[in-house]
Amino acid sequence: MADKQKIELEFSVKSSVRILYQCLSTSTGLSEWFADDVTIKNDQARFEWDGSVEEAKILGKKQDLFIKYQMLEDEGTDYYFEFAIRIDPLTGDVGLFVTDFAEEDEVDEQSRLWESQINELRHILGG
Repeated sequence: MADKQKIELEFSVKSSVRILYQCLSTSTGLSEWFADDVTIKNDQARFEWDGSVEEAKILGKKQDLFIKYQMLEDEGTDYYFEFAIRIDPLTGDVGLFVTDFAEEDEVDEQSRLWESQINELRHILGG
């Protein structure tokens, strides 16, 4: 398997940190924008898109700050995807930082997919 390249994206989000974190870390929140259906139980997540299912484990989380998932197919590697929330100390703006990994020839496509997904999240949040 070819090495994957780290992707780090930053998005501004008009939302309270608490509501944004709920959208990133709960079955209900993720089902609204990330996947067709999501089940989270005991730090295990099940994502369903158009009938295909992928499972992940939650590697770490801290309320209102970050949550990190690793797809089971990536188990035993350093690959994961993470949502981190940061507030700009000067403006108070809420930033959502997405970290993911993709094959070198899929980085642009993966980045565009995240942009599309985060735009859906913004729409759900009303911003």
